[in-house]
Amino acid sequence: MRFLRGFADVVAVALMATMFASFLLQIFFRYVLNSPLGWTEEVTVLCWLWVVLWCASFVVSDAEEVRFDIVYAAVPAGMRRAFTLIASAAFVVLLAWSLPATWKYVAFMKREHSAYLHMRFDLLYSIYLIFAVACIVRQLRLARRTLRAAAAASGDAR
Repeated sequence: MRFLRGFADVVAVALMATMFASFLLQIFFRYVLNSPLGWTEEVTVLCWLWVVLWCASFVVSDAEEVRFDIVYAAVPAGMRRAFTLIASAAFVVLLAWSLPATWKYVAFMKREHSAYLHMRFDLLYSIYLIFAVACIVRQLRLARRTLRAAAAASGDAR
């Protein structure tokens, strides 16, 4: 598991480095040489899309996610577990329900290509499918941990 985490980090760093280098090239060519490059903007946007969804899928842990938990923090532990289970179930159902349509759309985008690099859009947007599946797996794991915690808490209460 540590190897996979390291690999995910390396991919994220490579995407950020590529995005940064492309951004610097864009600035240099536009403002120093007065000859803007179109492909640098495309690479920057593509890398941004991939790094956001890649990191949300594989790099950011559950504890590091941003959450609005004012109500969640104010209720008892049992109610928090119920909130977590309901939210996890909702995420899993909605994302799983959207997967077939998402797959069709990404596959359909094979016909379209980016303006400068002529990359197929299905390859560019395939990261969303990866993200959706990773989110489903993550929410299932969270629900399982929550159910185990509930079972442990009910065992302690007896």
